[in-house]
Order: sequence, then structure tokens, then C-alpha cells
Amino acid sequence: MGLAASQARFLQLTARKSDLEFKGQQLNQERTINAHAMEQLVEQMQMAAQVDDEGLLVNPSIYYTVQAELETKHAIDRTLELELKNVDTQHQEVQTEVDAVGKVIDKNIDMTFKTFA
Repeated sequence: MGLAASQARFLQLTARKSDLEFKGQQLNQERTINAHAMEQLVEQMQMAAQVDDEGLLVNPSIYYTVQAELETKHAIDRTLELELKNVDTQHQEVQTEVDAVGKVIDKNIDMTFKTFA
């Protein structure tokens, strides 16, 4: 691969790496928003968990509705976590390829200067 082609590949990989980093930041932001929503649901669940003298829930419909919403938020968090791991894996692969292309560029530069020196 020539120097120009290596440079083009290097720039392409650098752009892909930046895109993956941005996607990772977006996923982390979504997880943070989801965590805040789960925190609010837990607070609602604690308020709805009041029991009467017989040990029964005072508002069971509210409690179970909030519990179902919380389980949905947990499922969303697991999905976001898997997506983030996938993005991290892709980022590592691109970084490895960037390093390899960087070495090729360095070898091309060394050979070029040795030829003209």
C-alpha cells in the first residue's frame, strides 16, 4: 500500500474511531438518563409500599405498576449496556488497525528517506 493510500486509510479509521467514541458517549448519556428515571421509580415504589395493619399493601395497583415500569427500565439498561460493550469492542478493533496503519506509514517514510539519503 502506498503512502497516499495508507494516509487515506488512516484518516478513514480515525474518523470511524471518533464516530465510535461519540456513539459511546451517547449511550452513556442514555444510561445516565435511564438511571435517574429508575431512581425516581424506586422512590415512587417506596411511597407506594405502605402497608396496613394486616400487612397488605394500601395501593397495590400503584406498587405493581411502578414495579413493572422499573423492570422495563432495567431491561432498557441491559440493552444499552450490551450496545456499549459492542461499541467498545469495535473501538478497540479500530484502534488496533489504526496502530497497524501507523506502523505501515512509518515504514514507508523510513524507506523513502533512506532511498533519497
